[in-house]
Amino acid sequence: MKLREAMSKKLLKICDEKDISINKLVTICCLTQSTIQNIVECNSVNPKLLTIVRICDGLGITLEEFFADDLFKNLDRED
Repeated sequence: MKLREAMSKKLLKICDEKDISINKLVTICCLTQSTIQNIVECNSVNPKLLTIVRICDGLGITLEEFFADDLFKNLDRED
């Protein structure tokens, strides 16, 4: 699995667990619809760390909690 796929799956998983829509996520994270949509649709090859921090802040989780998932083990390199 590639990093962008893992990030998309994790984001959708958290939104599902917290019963948050993508539109609501955009609002609570103070990010643009296109930024979130690009991550969810795996179009963002390398999102900025600040973007991930803002998403985590909006979701009320830490970076460690976001990346502490088996999805991020054994990722395929994209470079």
